[in-house]
Amino acid sequence: MAVGSIGAGATRNRGGFLASVDLSFLSYSHARGIFSTVLAVGVFLLVAAWVLLGRSLIASHRDTGGDLTFVRNCTWAWVAPLLLAAPLMSRDVYSYLMQGAMIRDGFDPYSEGAAVNPGPYLLEVSHDWRNTTTPYGPLHLWIGEAVTTLVGDNVAAGLIVYKFITLAGFAAMVWAIPRIATRLGGDPAVALWLGVANPVMIIHIVGGMHNESVMVGLVSIGLLLSLDSRFFSGVALMAVAVALKATAAIALPFVAWLALRRYADGASLGRRLITLAAAGIAIIAESIAVVAAITWVSGASWGWLAQISGNSKVVNPLSGATFLADAITPYILLFDDTFKYNSALSVSRTIGSVLMLVGLVAVWLVFRQSPRRAVMGTALAYQVAFLFNAVTLPWYFASSISLVGTFKPQPWLIRFTVAASVFVGLAFTGSGNHRFYNGWWVFASLAVAMASAYIVHPRTKSVSADRGSKTQAPARA
Repeated sequence: MAVGSIGAGATRNRGGFLASVDLSFLSYSHARGIFSTVLAVGVFLLVAAWVLLGRSLIASHRDTGGDLTFVRNCTWAWVAPLLLAAPLMSRDVYSYLMQGAMIRDGFDPYSEGAAVNPGPYLLEVSHDWRNTTTPYGPLHLWIGEAVTTLVGDNVAAGLIVYKFITLAGFAAMVWAIPRIATRLGGDPAVALWLGVANPVMIIHIVGGMHNESVMVGLVSIGLLLSLDSRFFSGVALMAVAVALKATAAIALPFVAWLALRRYADGASLGRRLITLAAAGIAIIAESIAVVAAITWVSGASWGWLAQISGNSKVVNPLSGATFLADAITPYILLFDDTFKYNSALSVSRTIGSVLMLVGLVAVWLVFRQSPRRAVMGTALAYQVAFLFNAVTLPWYFASSISLVGTFKPQPWLIRFTVAASVFVGLAFTGSGNHRFYNGWWVFASLAVAMASAYIVHPRTKSVSADRGSKTQAPARA
C-alpha cells in the first residue's frame, strides 16, 4: 500500500516526492495503472491478514495477555509502512492544511472558501471544496493553524506533521479500546482486532489522515474514564473531541446512564430522576464550558455551529438517504421522464434527518440498564447517525467500529462487522473515488465480504443445542 500510494494515492497536484526526483511521469498514464494495481494488492493483503488473524482469535477462545500483545504487534506492523505513504483514499488532509493556513493568514473558514487564500495549499485542495466552508470545530482550526505556522507553506512538511497527529489519535485507540473491553467483560484482543486493527481504520483513518483519528481517540479515553467513574475528566475529553468534530457529542448522553448507575443504582424512582437530571445538566454545562474555552483560546468563532450540517455535494449509497433516492428514482422516471434525481434526494435527506433524531432518542432510552448496554448504545447511536445522515463517508464509521468489539458482541454482529468492513475497505481508489456504482465491483466485493465473515466466524452447531445428543454439554452440566 505504501509503495502503491506513491503513484496512485491522493498525490500532490504540484510538487511532491516524484517531482523532487524527476519521476513525475510515474503518477499518470500506464505507470499510474501499475501503482494502482500495487495498491490494490496491498489492500487485499491487508484484508486477508486481518481476516486470518480474526479467525485465529475467534477459534482459540482465549482471553490472554499473549493474544492481546500479538494483536497489538500486528496492528503496528500493518500501520508502520504507512508512515512513508502518501495520503490514501482522500484529499481531505490538504483541506485541513488549507483551513489552518486561512486562520493563520486572517481568513475565516466558516464564512469563506479556500479560494480566497491562493497559495501552495490551495493547489492541492480538491476542486469540490475550494469554495466550501468548513463544518469542523475550533480545535480543528487551531491544530491546522499551529501546523501551518510551524511549517509555513511547505506542503510536504505539513503532511508529515499531520501523519504524526493521526498516529497519536490512533495510539490512543490502541491503548483505550482493550481496556474498555476489560471493564465490560469482553475480550480485549478481539476488541482491538475488530475495532482498531480493522481495515477501514487503517486504510482511512491512518492512510487517509482524517481528523476522526484524534476525535475517536479522545472519545475512547473519555469513555474509559467514565467507566471508571472519573466523570469530570471523561466528559472533559469528550468535549475536547466535540471542539474538533461535533459528532463526538453523540457519546455524551450515554455518560449520564453511567453516572446514574454509579450514584443512584437501586434507588427510588424519584431519586433516580433527580440524579439523571443533575448528571445531564452537569454534562451539558461542562461540555459547553470546555468548547467555549477552546473557542476563546484558539481565537476562532462559533461559526462552525451554522456549518455542522456540512456539505451536500457527496453522493454515495453509504448514506441511507442517498440509497433511498438511488432506489426510487429509476422507477419514478418510468412514469415521469422529467423527474430530477435531486428532488428525490432532497426529500429523502429530510426524512433521514427526522429518522436520525427519533433513532438517537430511541437508542438512548433503550440502552440504559448497565455500562455494557450504555457502550452498546453509544456504538449503535453513531451507526444510526451515519445511516440517516445526508452524507456518509467510510471514515465516519470509525466512531462505531472502534467500540463494536468491546462489549463481547454476538457472533452475528461479528460477522456483520467483518463483512461491512471488508466491503467498505475495498470501496475506494487511492485517489479518493468510490466504486459503489460499479455493478461488477459491488457483486464481487459483496462475495468477498460474505466469505470473509464466515471465514472469521463460521456457523457451527452448538453441542448444547443438539437435542439429539445423549450427553449433556460440559457448559450445561
